[in-house]
This record gives sequence, structure tokens and C-alpha cells, in this order.
Amino acid sequence: MIRPATPDDIAAIARVHVDAWRTTYRGIVPDRYLEEMSYKKSEARWQQWFTITANFHHIVVALNASDEVIGFANGGAERTKHPTFGGELYAIYILQAYQRQGYGRGLVGAIATQLEQSGFSSMLVWALINNPACRFYEQLGGQPIKQQSINIGGKDLVEVAYGWADIKLLINRAFIERTTHDRPIQD
Repeated sequence: MIRPATPDDIAAIARVHVDAWRTTYRGIVPDRYLEEMSYKKSEARWQQWFTITANFHHIVVALNASDEVIGFANGGAERTKHPTFGGELYAIYILQAYQRQGYGRGLVGAIATQLEQSGFSSMLVWALINNPACRFYEQLGGQPIKQQSINIGGKDLVEVAYGWADIKLLINRAFIERTTHDRPIQD
């Protein structure tokens, strides 16, 4: 199930954030950086997202059959003032045991729907170039539009922006063209 996040989800979101970074980016970003990540620091950061900018972006969570938060996504206005893409998927993370089960499509679709309801007609997402999620974005119709260098933990990396010029097409791919193993989406 996918639903809007509440402040009660902050600790669970923080855990997913740290755990997903450690599995997704192992071998991509420095191990020391991953080891220094903590639930406490992540929780403090998510507390700020909920209290300071709650009216300016959207956060959704994915729940497993036991109603535990196993993934999340957030998005809002595109942060670099790109001339073509107004909305942005800021982050999407799912615990490794729940990946490739349809939760990613549900989370992307939920954020894209909320962005469309907020008046955005296009969207982009940034991903490290070696991130396996790049293929996922391509399958959803994302087109590589820009690259930039970033530094994480003292290591220079490249990230790529994938864009959807028509957010309705993304929503269609996320929800309508779902595979049979995808879980139903609920608000």
C-alpha cells in the first residue's frame, strides 16, 4: 500500500533512508560515508522536512503486509529552476528485500500524481550514473537530459537527470501499464 506520510513515520523513513543508502550505494560511494550515516542524523533531517517545508513538497510511504514502512518517496518543485521541468522527484528509497515488487512504480506514480495536482506538468529526478535505478527510470519513459558532477564523502561522482516532459505519461506508465506483480496503490 502507498499512502501519504505523516510525522509518525519519521523514524521509519529515517531507517529506510539509511539502510537503502547502505545497500544501494555500496561500491559507488565511499564505505566510510555509508558507515557514518546514522538513524539519528537521518531522523533529524526528516523532522526538518516535515516541519519547515511540509506545505511545499509531498512525501509518501510504501507499507508491507504488516503495515511497516518499507519505502518512501518525496518530491516538489524542481530545485535548480530548470526551464523545462517544473517538478522533481527528490528521493525514492525502498528496502532491498522489497525492491522489484512494484513499490517503486507506486511511489513514483503517487509523487507524480501529487505534483500534477499541484500544477506541475513535467518532472525530473537525479540519480548517480552507476545507480541501478537508472534502468528503472528509463523503463518508466525517463529521458536523460543533463549530467553534473557531485562529491559524496570525498569522491567525485556523476549524476544524471531523467526527465518526463509530460507528467501524465509518467503517471500512465506507473499505474496503467503496471505489471501483474505490482501491488495495488491506495491513498
